[in-house]
Amino acid sequence: MNPQGERWTAERVLELAPDAASRKAGAKLATPGPWSGAGAHTGAVWGECEGSGGRPYRTVVDLAGPGFHCSCPSRKFPCKHALGLLLSWSEGPGSVPEGAPPGWAGQWLDKRRQRESAGSGAAASGTSRGPADPEAARRRAERRAARIAAGASELERRLVDLLRSGLASADAASYGRWEETAARMVDAQAPGLAARVRELASVAGSGSGAGRTSRLLEECALLHTLNQGFLRLEELPEPLAATVRARVGITPDTASLLASAPLVRDRWLVLAQRDGDDGRLVTRRVWLRGRDTGRMALLLSYGAAGRAPELSLPVGLALDAELAFHPSARPLRAVLGTRHAAPAPVPGPPPGGDAEEALRAYGEALRDDPWLEGWPVILSGVVPVPGADGGDWRLADADGLSALPVSPGCDESALWRLTAISGGHPVRVFGECGHRGFTPLLAWAPEPVAL
Repeated sequence: MNPQGERWTAERVLELAPDAASRKAGAKLATPGPWSGAGAHTGAVWGECEGSGGRPYRTVVDLAGPGFHCSCPSRKFPCKHALGLLLSWSEGPGSVPEGAPPGWAGQWLDKRRQRESAGSGAAASGTSRGPADPEAARRRAERRAARIAAGASELERRLVDLLRSGLASADAASYGRWEETAARMVDAQAPGLAARVRELASVAGSGSGAGRTSRLLEECALLHTLNQGFLRLEELPEPLAATVRARVGITPDTASLLASAPLVRDRWLVLAQRDGDDGRLVTRRVWLRGRDTGRMALLLSYGAAGRAPELSLPVGLALDAELAFHPSARPLRAVLGTRHAAPAPVPGPPPGGDAEEALRAYGEALRDDPWLEGWPVILSGVVPVPGADGGDWRLADADGLSALPVSPGCDESALWRLTAISGGHPVRVFGECGHRGFTPLLAWAPEPVAL
């Protein structure tokens, strides 16, 4: 049992799975057969699972996080062994016996909880594990700023060359040159500029036509604005300057942010969790909404070399915790501080608005952050409507007077799943509203269902 005495349901366990394949593989391991030495005690579950090698895989789960550890080589997080163990434990008393953890599990749990206690203590006392030499840190920051400025200046010259030669010249053959430019931005320690350059390169290689030319011009304008913003940081008001710094890739580390930024405690509803893999890095995005403050928050975590990030929160549950928001003209990204309780169910879905309110929220956020791709919103009482040919989906208000187009990049199977949930009736949907349309991520039917 977890510290609150509540045994998880199978649905709650499966919400943690990184993908459908992991859910299927984990379900196959939710039987006593492959497990030995399984046990549960004081907020943890552990066991050893037979694998393809000579040694069984050792798996342990800290339910309070949750946190996961497994000796298997899987790059997914949580892996199928952790999911199978939790599914077996969720079947009820007696499925996994109570007892003291073995040494290998106890050591991992002790180290994990010591790290969490140290981090919470630093945040509470206003201290951080920052650099011992502030002057050395200042010089490093100045050197990095100079490198980014040099990269932004070089990028400006590339944009001038592109516009002088005409956007039509930016064909697929130029992709390699832009990829080289992106690599130079990485060398300049400006990953945000590199990401924008790669977006421009993908548009350049996407074909031909007026739509492509228009998108190229938009990307060039956004990149130019970001370059100029960084080159003239001292002329900007501080909230906008903080936004520019974040967009080029200069962000405070977690410890210093928790120590210096105001902490916002609330019961944060976990709205959605999605992973993205660009071949270099796996990025996990977790969206939250505060029950009392009504604030939206976005947690980002990363996994290198295709390995899924460690942070994993159960969708549809609420977390009593403190967040520290990154400085910005429109704060959204945050880091997770002290957790005061394990995730728990909520009585009902959060309030939402119509299509007009969603567009207004996105427009106000875009006013403060011109490089914003989308803004999280909750739509209340919308009906999914497919186009005549199955494309051009929309989410229409129940009165039929207004609608939001669905982003063309959405998974069509998720849209049909949303249609099945709706059954032609209005539903409540959470997602991101952006310039390409609305991306649905979660629906309530009446319980939350990830899309």
